[in-house]
Amino acid sequence: MTTAADIEAGILALAAAGCGTLPADARVKLEAYIALLAKWNATYNLTAIREPERMVTHHILDALAVLPHLRAGRSSRGVRLLDVGSGGGVPAIPLAIAQPDWRVVALDSNHKKGAFLQQAISELPLPNAEAVIARVEDYVPTGPFDIVISRAFADLATFVNSSARHLAPNGVLVAMKGVFPDEEIDELPPNMRVVATPALHVPGLDAERHLIVMAVQ
Repeated sequence: MTTAADIEAGILALAAAGCGTLPADARVKLEAYIALLAKWNATYNLTAIREPERMVTHHILDALAVLPHLRAGRSSRGVRLLDVGSGGGVPAIPLAIAQPDWRVVALDSNHKKGAFLQQAISELPLPNAEAVIARVEDYVPTGPFDIVISRAFADLATFVNSSARHLAPNGVLVAMKGVFPDEEIDELPPNMRVVATPALHVPGLDAERHLIVMAVQ
């Protein structure tokens, strides 16, 4: 299959699993994102995954699988999302493509990764997204976020301690994890409660995936 066919099949599988439909231009933009990521990755080592077809499952579909859990109980418009340690743009860029009515900030302290994020947002283009090069501890946003999400950024306690200050009232911290992180949950600070721990099913990915959704007590 081509990358485009892989993306189309994955989107259909996610839709059948309850993830909903995507904008009409989503597949084209997701394909362009994979091509750009593969091109930059040859020089800047943005991700350990080299093959575009594996980028589809491990990056695109992995990111889109979280959508039903991020959408739950929220208005379809005006959501502000911060991706901490965005790296090559996951999950920020797929989510910005899938939700053009959301405001998405991709945050990373690495200048090469930040330059890629800025280029991708400009080239795709994604007018609802912004790339910021800064440490999360130093970041000063224009306003708080409804969702602060991370994938492979840090253990849960470190993520919470560095990022919870960016939450809006009733906002949630969301950590994308592989195997269920029992020990990390035990180490969470007492002012943080776990709201949900859904298992994710990513089409074409034979690996455990979980979300840890947290809120301030």
